[in-house]
This record gives sequence, structure tokens and C-alpha cells, in this order.
Amino acid sequence: MSSEPPAGARLPAPLPASVWRASQLGQAGVDTLPTGYRALDAELPGAGWPAGMLTELIAREPGIGELRLLVPLLRQLSRERRIAILMAPPLVPYAPALADFGIDPDCLLVVQAQNAADRLWAVEQALRNAGFGALLAWIAQDRCRPEHLRRMQAAARGATGPVFLFRELPAQFQPSPAPLRLLLLPRPQQRLSVQILKRRGPVLSRPVVVDLPGPPTAIRLRPRAAEPQGSGTDADARRPAEARLQAGHADAPLRVI
Repeated sequence: MSSEPPAGARLPAPLPASVWRASQLGQAGVDTLPTGYRALDAELPGAGWPAGMLTELIAREPGIGELRLLVPLLRQLSRERRIAILMAPPLVPYAPALADFGIDPDCLLVVQAQNAADRLWAVEQALRNAGFGALLAWIAQDRCRPEHLRRMQAAARGATGPVFLFRELPAQFQPSPAPLRLLLLPRPQQRLSVQILKRRGPVLSRPVVVDLPGPPTAIRLRPRAAEPQGSGTDADARRPAEARLQAGHADAPLRVI
């Protein structure tokens, strides 16, 4: 049978640019930056990290590769001399390791905030900055309430760059106003499984597996306070390079406020 409408039939009016069909990826009206991974770009609306909206990155624990996933984006912003803000990260990135990826530490700003209310206020202020390139924010699961997410999503609408919120594993079962939600799981051989939990488009049943970038020196993180020697566990030793503590290196300059 022919799928063409009968002669004289009225065709449906075209959808506005801000409306997307559930069977198709939303494309119109979305400013994006490439993720650096072709397979992931192919599954994201606009083919990249969206600006002007909240993206949730949900992981089991810090250091499974969530920061390396954003290395191509941070490297691009660094080349453009745009500032990426890290809001209350659980571990402060090691600047020389970031430089190995081609990321200029001068283009990173780490903001420390003690409680969720302070972080939310700082996020809203950061998004009003014209020099903002990307925002990476962490809020503890027990302190992240629905009204926090709604305010972050509302503030992100005026942003000129991507806005990421790192959340813990239980968040995958909770509703969220974020238009894009990704579940990150580690895979062997420095790979990362990216399951798209929510996007403006059809459901994707299979995860996207990406090869994480690996420079001569992997991203290393230093703790906020010194750990006593011998306190490490076998689980710590098996963690990927970006979550493993490195001894014998002096702290490198990284702007922390």
C-alpha cells in the first residue's frame, strides 16, 4: 500500500522548532559542543553536549572515568580560552595530569562550597558570567532536593555552555527536570559505558561504550586532606587512574576559591 496521502488531503502543520517528535532526536534550537566521541554524538540531540540545559552524569562513585569523559570538551574550551568551573568536586584534579591532556589549568576554576545552598547560589552566579565555558557541579545525594534541580535547570537556560551535574547511583531511579541524563559504568581496558536514561528522543535500550582518552600520565586526583600511609584498600588499587592517589608529586597550581 502507498504511504502517500490521498489527493486533496490536508497535510499536518509543521512542528515549531522547539517541539520534537518522540520517535526522532530533538535537533532544532539546541546549541551543542561535540563530545569527542562519534558514537555518543550520534545518540545525543544536536549531536553533542547541549548548552542552556542541565545534563546529569550519574556514576557509582567518583573516579570511574566521568572526568575523562569530558576531557575532549575541556580541551576545546581551553584552546578557546574559555573558563570551565568545577563546583565542589570531591577530589581536586592534579594540574600536571590535566596539562598532559592539553588542558590549560589557567582555564579551570575550582570553587569550594560547604553546603548545598551555597553551591546552588554559586552555580546560579557562575551561569551569569559571560566568560563561562562549562560548569561541572557536584552535590551530595542526601542534599540534592527536587527544588535544587529545578532551580539549576532554570538557571542553565541562560547559559552559553554545557552544565553538568554529577550525581550518585541512586539518582537514576529518581525523577529529574534535566533534559539529558546519562548513567556511567566502568568497563575494562579504560572504557566507559554510557547509558542514556533520558533524552529528547526515543528510548535507547543499549549503552554507548566509549574509549576514554589516555595521555602519558592519566588524570590523578589528590584528596582534600592527607591520608595516613597504609590506609589504602585493594579496591582503591583497582580503581582507574583518575581516582587513584599518587604519592611523590608536589601540588601544582590550580585556582581554588
